[in-house]
Amino acid sequence: MKNLIEELKWRGLIQDIMPGTEEQLNKEMTGGYVGFDPTADSLHIGNLVPIMLLCFLQRCGHKPIALIGGATGMVGDPSGKSEERNLLSEEVLQHNLSCVKNQLEKFLDFDSAKPNGAQMVNNYDWFKQFTFLDFIRDVGKHISINYMLAKDSVKKRVDGETGMSFTEFTYQLVQGYDFYWLYKNKNCKLQMGGSDQWGNIVTGTELIRKKSGGEAFAFTCPLMTKADGGKFGKTEKGNVWLDAKKTSPYQFYQFWLNAADEDAERYLKTFTFLTKEEIEKLKVQHTGNEHLRILQQKLAEEVTTFVHSKKEYDFAVQASQILFSNETAEILKQLNEEELLQVMDGVPKVELAMQSLGIDIISFLTDTKIFASKGEAKKMVQAGGVSINKLRVDSADFRVEDKQLLNEKYLLVQKGKKNYWLVNVV
Repeated sequence: MKNLIEELKWRGLIQDIMPGTEEQLNKEMTGGYVGFDPTADSLHIGNLVPIMLLCFLQRCGHKPIALIGGATGMVGDPSGKSEERNLLSEEVLQHNLSCVKNQLEKFLDFDSAKPNGAQMVNNYDWFKQFTFLDFIRDVGKHISINYMLAKDSVKKRVDGETGMSFTEFTYQLVQGYDFYWLYKNKNCKLQMGGSDQWGNIVTGTELIRKKSGGEAFAFTCPLMTKADGGKFGKTEKGNVWLDAKKTSPYQFYQFWLNAADEDAERYLKTFTFLTKEEIEKLKVQHTGNEHLRILQQKLAEEVTTFVHSKKEYDFAVQASQILFSNETAEILKQLNEEELLQVMDGVPKVELAMQSLGIDIISFLTDTKIFASKGEAKKMVQAGGVSINKLRVDSADFRVEDKQLLNEKYLLVQKGKKNYWLVNVV
């Protein structure tokens, strides 16, 4: 077995750690769990950190347990939240649960024949028969109100304007019981999570100690941030999702490719399995050649391949060349409609009536409002600054015809080096 804590420390993935945790992991194969909240039908890149923790745990010879919060998802975790969130219906939760399950199966080895094969559990399975009276008798009496109020996540909310409902207040007991149940039924001795979960996690170790006299362990990792202070994993369009239907592999690839230099090195340690030596080597190559974005290129390759596939990564690279390179007219023709729209996501779109085809390029450019006037359009065409489908227009007499359409309905217009429009011919 490799030393998990040593591995995670150099990667910057340890914040709080309970005494004895490293010794326990070095002593024997240990079951460790992370909880995932099924509030959406896809995980997003914020969830990639706990996924990586489970992957590193398994790679170091231990047994990962992914807990899907079917019960806790009905309550809502107050940690790091300024207000109470909406509760989900059972039907929506069930749909979300099955989607999240499918995603996790891509990252972990669930082969039950292996001693450290991953397992997936849903806390609704043990909470659905648990009555309120049983809960306050068997769980509530072991944890004092003073202990619960001392938690940061509770303090902030109780002292804040919004206050805290009893539902949310009990969340740490519910999560604490999860750990106890897994300890008793799955021999799970370790819980991992983000640093905002430390209070909830410690409640679990306390419950295990008081109810069974056992010893459990825990560590948390720092919450992921961006160097510029912006929220990690958020773009103008919102979350960067792991589901290709919600965030296309091309957009996913672009997210990592656009990482700032000071973030790229940290992300390589957190989100890839590259060794210390490999990352050091990349840093040396990157220094002095920052314009080549060597760290970002490697980061985008590793994470896109891990979350999607090598094929999707190759497509994303090819797609990037369409907008940022000149020799791509042939590649453009090969894309199907779905791929074309993926690549053109974010490119301004305009419509043109099918009967307008056959007109000269100057009229076309003004009818679509890509240029404000015919004079301006003519000047740019004569200067060689206009391309249709990545092919330069060399004359003001050029005619726009249906044979030029991509997928029988689109034209990609380029003005200058970086300005694009996708014309949808209807």
